[in-house]
Amino acid sequence: MSNKERTLSREVTATQIPSGDKQTLAEGTKLFIHQTLGGSYTVQTDFGLFRIDGKDGDALGEEVIEAKIEAAALADGSPDPETVWAQLRKVFDPEIPVNIVDLGLVYSMDIEKKEDNAYKVLVAMTLTAPGCGMGPAIAEDAKSKILLVPGVDEADVRITWEPPWNQSMISEEGKMKLGLI
Repeated sequence: MSNKERTLSREVTATQIPSGDKQTLAEGTKLFIHQTLGGSYTVQTDFGLFRIDGKDGDALGEEVIEAKIEAAALADGSPDPETVWAQLRKVFDPEIPVNIVDLGLVYSMDIEKKEDNAYKVLVAMTLTAPGCGMGPAIAEDAKSKILLVPGVDEADVRITWEPPWNQSMISEEGKMKLGLI
């Protein structure tokens, strides 16, 4: 058995890739860990590709990755925008080892105060190609990470195709990780 092959020691809820649907993986499921980035595990089973939250790392025989956020809400109770951006930098396409911010996929992030004095984060993002089936899984991962930010009680992650993404949108750090510079 290679060091990336595992058998689940307990049942876990995982996100199916690319649909973003939640599915229960049974104890005893054999899998292969492809990637550990952004506080989650991307794994391959006999019945598909899944993302498992870092909090369930123990079921894989790995370290538990806590989704702790050190930042607090701002003095007025609103979410700290830098904390939201930091959370978006923990979101990865399962096939690319660069976060969605450095890939240039996030076009905007706005924080809106709602009538009940709660806060909603609105994100407009794109994908590397219109035919990319990873959209729902990436959007769901972004949403779940944003909802961890103190002061956020709702998140809306919308995928748009305007303007079309191109490689010039990748940050310098992202280009270095991808070997483009």
